[in-house]
Amino acid sequence: MKKLLTTIVLVALTATAFCQKTDDPVMFEVNGQQIRRSEFMKEFLASIGKDPSSPKTACTYEKRQALQEYVELFANFRAKLADAKARGFDTMPSLVNELRQYRNDLAAPYLLDSTTLQELLQEAYDRNHYIVRANHILVRCNENASPADTLKAYRHATDLYNRVMKGEDFTALAKEEEQRTDEGVVRDAETASTYVAGELGYFSVFDMVYPFETAAYNLKAGGISKPVRTRFGYHIIKVIDRKPFYGQTKVQHIWVRGGADTITGQKKIQEAYKRLSKGESFESVAQSISDDRTTYSDGGRLPMLPVTKLPPEYIEKAASGMAEGTYTEPFHTRFGWHIVKLLHKDTIPPYEDMVSIYKQRLTRDQRNSKPKDRFIVDAKKRYGFKDYTQEYAKGKNGKKSNKPMANMETLIKMVNDSIFMKQWEYDEAALAANDQTLFTLNGKDYKLTEFAKYVKDHQRGELKRDYTEYLNSRYKSYTDEMVIKCANDNLERDNSDFAALINEYRNGLMIFAYNEKMIWSKAMEDTAGLKAFYNIQRTKRDINNPADSNYFWNTRARTMVVTIADSSCIAPAKAIKIVEKANKKRMSQSDLKEMLTKSVNKKSTISNPISVALETFEEDRHSELLRNEWRPGIYTHTSGHGYKIYVVEQITNPGLKSLQEARGYYITDYQNELEQELNKRLRQKYNVKIHQDVVDETTY
Repeated sequence: MKKLLTTIVLVALTATAFCQKTDDPVMFEVNGQQIRRSEFMKEFLASIGKDPSSPKTACTYEKRQALQEYVELFANFRAKLADAKARGFDTMPSLVNELRQYRNDLAAPYLLDSTTLQELLQEAYDRNHYIVRANHILVRCNENASPADTLKAYRHATDLYNRVMKGEDFTALAKEEEQRTDEGVVRDAETASTYVAGELGYFSVFDMVYPFETAAYNLKAGGISKPVRTRFGYHIIKVIDRKPFYGQTKVQHIWVRGGADTITGQKKIQEAYKRLSKGESFESVAQSISDDRTTYSDGGRLPMLPVTKLPPEYIEKAASGMAEGTYTEPFHTRFGWHIVKLLHKDTIPPYEDMVSIYKQRLTRDQRNSKPKDRFIVDAKKRYGFKDYTQEYAKGKNGKKSNKPMANMETLIKMVNDSIFMKQWEYDEAALAANDQTLFTLNGKDYKLTEFAKYVKDHQRGELKRDYTEYLNSRYKSYTDEMVIKCANDNLERDNSDFAALINEYRNGLMIFAYNEKMIWSKAMEDTAGLKAFYNIQRTKRDINNPADSNYFWNTRARTMVVTIADSSCIAPAKAIKIVEKANKKRMSQSDLKEMLTKSVNKKSTISNPISVALETFEEDRHSELLRNEWRPGIYTHTSGHGYKIYVVEQITNPGLKSLQEARGYYITDYQNELEQELNKRLRQKYNVKIHQDVVDETTY
């Protein structure tokens, strides 16, 4: 039996070793550490932008070459990493601080429930395909209202809902409620004549607060919701219409003021339609008839707008079923008479193109709390959260006590109205004498005194409300923040993907600092080494080799450039004579400019009409000279309203640049040489081994 067990164990170990060898063999060894093919391939495929789950194909010469090049880069990188750690680069304060800043940004997506987030993004995209037109009755109620005031508002909203369902006019009730709460609102005569109580027009996703949006999108046309709570109060929503959403829309319109029975308005709009029917351009008709003077100069064109920003009647008439380039028959609204022409309407882009936009909108939207709330619920379970304000001890008879194991009564008694003005203080000693554990999280107790300090530090100016309700809301915020902090502190331990990401950033920062010190800065600061490198390299450069062109000057021309801003200042012939005279006498730039300035037409109003500069032109690289002007002489070119005179003083033949003249190129070359030498030393120092047989059999 013992022999049989031994045989089974040996077979199992052999099988495990064999599977490990064939499925994920060791590809590298660095400083005694084994690096398997899976780890290498993860980085390699990411570098070429290939999905690891995509099927493997035969390795062409190009693919094999790319793989081998990355093998060398990977080996050098790991050797540098080993040396950087040995030299303490990973503990540099600057690196630690920079990594901490990156970590804060990188951690944010991992502290949300990804499933809930994806559901919200998909929901937003699905809703984005439609626009909804709705009216509402709003019973105002502050989001921090007392329970009594909240209940009062809810009962009033329920009463209004019942009246609507019994057949009372929705708009009349909306007006009644507005008059009850908005007695101070004053509207001008024109606004008052067109205003309809409770009318919201068309809207799409993110245009309304989330609870309102959800209720509206869950209703069919004609449907009426029960009271819906938002931060503004309770809404009773009536959906009027629902249409496909086209995104950005551009229309032209002709608008004529007047009621439906106004003869003048009818005649003007009918005249406009008749002229359009005869082939006259929309722009021409709009400019001669439309009462919209803001679009007059542009032929009645409205700016490109989201379709929801157009008047509801325009959406119903033009944006839904019309083809681009067509226009409506005349129609009347409470604003007057209209003819609308559809110029363009967009389509909703693919989901992938909208995700980043939705994520940005989510950060400013109420629904953003849902992924966080779901994450907190799961994290509480994961880290053993126990809230003693909700736990009841059992007595000797096994029955639960009628009081929780912990409470905030001592703290509640210390609260006063100053807390709503950010001026609250409390008796720390008295609270400490009655301290208790409010909750435990991940094995740690959180005390009442700690919560009190949190409340004090997070005071903000706000409306007065019930003290108990206020502290309960603060307590929820406190527990949520502590749960998020606990999850954040344990992210690397609990999430392998995040740990790998942070390690990738840490290694990247470490290697950057290592290269900066060991290669880049060294090449710039080592003047003796750079000079020695230059003396060797200069002998290897070939002026006929295109790859060496940056290390040589082409033919150069030392040139005095005289710029005359306008020919009316001084005639070209006169200016050339002055330049020729100055050139013979070898006058300075300032003297030449003075002579030319004295000859400028006294009637000229141009300020600073003349400039003189000494420039060096390089043939085929940086030159304003023509092919036949590469010899000493004086040449003239027109330039705008003026002209330029070029005095070519000296021609220098092609030649090797000095170290100073080509310093940037030689520093780069010196850095490359230093890095090659360093890589060679490090591979030996850290005993880097590449298992080429594994590389050769790798496909992707």
